[in-house]
Parts: sequence; structure tokens; C-alpha cells
Amino acid sequence: MVPKSTGEVAILTGPPGAGKTTIARMAAEGSKSPAVHLHADDFWHFIKSGWIAPYLPESHAQNATVIEAVAQAACSYARGGYLVMVDGIIGPWFLGPFRTYAHESNLRLCYMILRPNLATALRRAQTRGGQALTETGPIESLHGQFCDLGPLERHVIDTSTQNAAATLQMVRDTMADDRFVLSA
Repeated sequence: MVPKSTGEVAILTGPPGAGKTTIARMAAEGSKSPAVHLHADDFWHFIKSGWIAPYLPESHAQNATVIEAVAQAACSYARGGYLVMVDGIIGPWFLGPFRTYAHESNLRLCYMILRPNLATALRRAQTRGGQALTETGPIESLHGQFCDLGPLERHVIDTSTQNAAATLQMVRDTMADDRFVLSA
């Protein structure tokens, strides 16, 4: 048995425009304990040849490899005693590696789905800069994938009308209890 670690992994997921990166960064920067912010998109950008847009059906094998790398990195930091805030489009279909590594290391794994309504998600996603996804079709499709999540619906935080400070407080509140814990 692995001794209980002081670290934990918190996954902030949801569609584009949900506020994942902003909130994960703020949570890590404002943490009272050592913290890491892993931006899952960076792991896709590490691919320099043969990259496939992750929202395309033919990207499945690539996406599974990237998620495996993100999960390993997150759990490695957590085993070192860090709070790890992972942000990215990590749907329930990608939780397997996180669950496996967290279980093997006896880590607390939180899963929070930030989900604004579609109009808010589109507005936010299409007005941000950088290399962000701004195409309506893929954003609508990704938003739809985070609707009607069955038993994981209880992990949803509606960010439609909240500013970043209010969302951050809700994330902190849910991390302080076990409502969104997948394993510990």
C-alpha cells in the first residue's frame, strides 16, 4: 500500500468558454499549499508533426495518448505533495487513466465540470485571444458532450452567470468537501 500523499489532483473540465484555464490558474496561484497548474492543451501543442485537431473523430488515438501523458504528469506532481489543477476538455470518456494513477498512488481525485449555457460558452470562446478554438460548430459539439452526464451530472458547476471570482469560490468550496471526489 502506498502511504497517503498530501497532494491531490483536481480536474476542471467543460466545453470551450467555461472558464477552465482562468479558474485553474487562479486556484493554483492562490493555493496555501504548493500547487501546479497543468493546462492540458499544452500537451497537444507538444505534438509537432502529425497533429490532428482533437475534436475530429480521427484524433481518438492521439487524444488517448495525450490524456495518458497528462494523467501521469498530474499524478506525479501530486505524489510529490502538490495540489494539481488540471484544466482541459477531459470528458468522462477520458477519466480512466486519472482514476488508475490516482488509485495506485492513493491520491484524492476531484472532478469538476464547469458548464455555462451554450450562448455564454460561444460568446466567451469566440472573444478570447491566442490559439483558442473559436469555430461555432466544434464549440457547439463539445458543449453537447458535456450535457446529460448521467451520474456525473452532480459534478457540474453552472458558470453561465458567474464571474471568475464567484466561480473560483465555488471550486474552492467543492474541493473542501467530498462532493466531487472520484477517489481518495
